[in-house]
Amino acid sequence: MAARHEPDPAPPGPEPRTLDELNRMITESRPPMAAATRAVLGEGPIGAAWAFVGEQPGDQEDREGRPVVGPAGRLLDQAMAEAGLDRSRIYLTNAVKHFKFVQRGKRRIHATPTAGEIRHYRWWLMKELDLVGPRVVVALGATALTALAGKAMPLMANRGPTRFGNRLGFITVHPSWLLRLRDPEAKAEAWERYVADLRAIRVLAAPS
Repeated sequence: MAARHEPDPAPPGPEPRTLDELNRMITESRPPMAAATRAVLGEGPIGAAWAFVGEQPGDQEDREGRPVVGPAGRLLDQAMAEAGLDRSRIYLTNAVKHFKFVQRGKRRIHATPTAGEIRHYRWWLMKELDLVGPRVVVALGATALTALAGKAMPLMANRGPTRFGNRLGFITVHPSWLLRLRDPEAKAEAWERYVADLRAIRVLAAPS
């Protein structure tokens, strides 16, 4: 017997009609992880051709209140530039809106969100994409893929163009994965494939 799909939990109250209303609801909501601080909201133009969905805020994103910044964000900016994408024309957000971490001395170490935590935020994410209205939605990493697909999927086996419901989509790695590679040759190959992914993403949003 097939498992029943539980609906994504929606917050109480009226459904938001604008991105500002949605962001206010996210900011005022209680996060599922105890150590979380503030919500990190998406940024970019409404009606953007592309929406890039990262995994969750990191330490620097949490401090600045902006998505996909810090070392991984700078690497993404570099790859976008090589692929002919303008970050100012892209909507950037995270699947999980709060930074989940473990405190080790003065450092806050990234902790992977659970399936339940990803599901907690999925209603917000899908409503956010409805209000932004991108032509192409890009999953950066496994957490983003789980959130957009509504289920866990192997990232590398599904890397490339896809559909998320009625939206064109593309699955690729999070730039933080590239930062963790140590072998210079493997890193160079991974970089070339990543830039090729972003070029394909650029073309995917072209009007038919």
